[in-house]
Amino acid sequence: MSKPVLPLQFPGQPAYRLKQVYQAVFKDCISDWEQATVLPKALRQQCAGTAPLSYQTDFYKSKDNRTTKATLTLSDDSVIETVLMRYPGRNSVCVSCQVGCPVNCSFCATGQMGFKRNLTVWEIVSQVLVFARLLKEDGERVQSVVYMGMGEPFLNYDAVLSSIRLLNDPNAFGLGARHISISTSGIVPGIKKFTQENLEVNLAISLHAPNDTLRSELMPINNTYPLRQVMAVVTEYVRTTNRRVMFEYLLIDGLNDTEECALQLAELMDQPLFMVNVIPYNPTGKYKPASSKKVKEFIQTLRQNHVAVTQRFSFGQDIKAACGQLATNRHRTDNK
Repeated sequence: MSKPVLPLQFPGQPAYRLKQVYQAVFKDCISDWEQATVLPKALRQQCAGTAPLSYQTDFYKSKDNRTTKATLTLSDDSVIETVLMRYPGRNSVCVSCQVGCPVNCSFCATGQMGFKRNLTVWEIVSQVLVFARLLKEDGERVQSVVYMGMGEPFLNYDAVLSSIRLLNDPNAFGLGARHISISTSGIVPGIKKFTQENLEVNLAISLHAPNDTLRSELMPINNTYPLRQVMAVVTEYVRTTNRRVMFEYLLIDGLNDTEECALQLAELMDQPLFMVNVIPYNPTGKYKPASSKKVKEFIQTLRQNHVAVTQRFSFGQDIKAACGQLATNRHRTDNK
């Protein structure tokens, strides 16, 4: 089981200092360490140096006011994006875990950026804090967090799991584990480790194709971890945890939206705790989204074959904040 790698350590300080810090940051939602007047000035300065509360942040709001995207410029001038989605009765934050992404899925704008580096625990948690402070102004709070932004969570495993434990800690952010979801492109060693974590965090698999040929075309990571390996390790996860797994399936016109693909996908979904989340493609490049008719037919075929299926509706497409659209113009690399 991974241990939290917390960014705040206070050697020589009384034990209650950490509780005071957590109260100030996660409950009071301070935006500047100088506001934590309960702490000695020297400690406030130490915290400001190791765990900054504010980055240069630009906000973009969708026309329907359901989505807000924040662009954060980090201390090394790297830029990441995070998104607040307002569902009826629930505010959810989609966080990033890397600057860019090494997985290079052909349908994803983040993958087209290339990869620069992993985010630290604090840089991940800070994305949630940005929106926690924003929502507090309206008397609201963050009610769920999804690791579905920029990057592959299981290629930054320790920092991601430590950030989850910090968000889940009742003395820190206090978000229930069942309100946290993590999505992976199918990193088999990461799924194996995650199986042993004893966390009630939701697991999602970015699948997007029901066979190796098509999946490798869309997701080069499939050449390293083919479907057979991914499905085997997810099946073991279900046996061990008895928890449901969501398979995300992006529908692209004329590519993976056929009845044949739906029938192949139904064959893969042979566990009662497997479910499919159908996602209309949000344009990021050479592909086109499947038609509404095709989406409906695809879902109908799955249901006729006794597959549990839901449909995800797009948030923030007009501000490039929808699934697969997160990307920044800075720090584009040649790593493909």
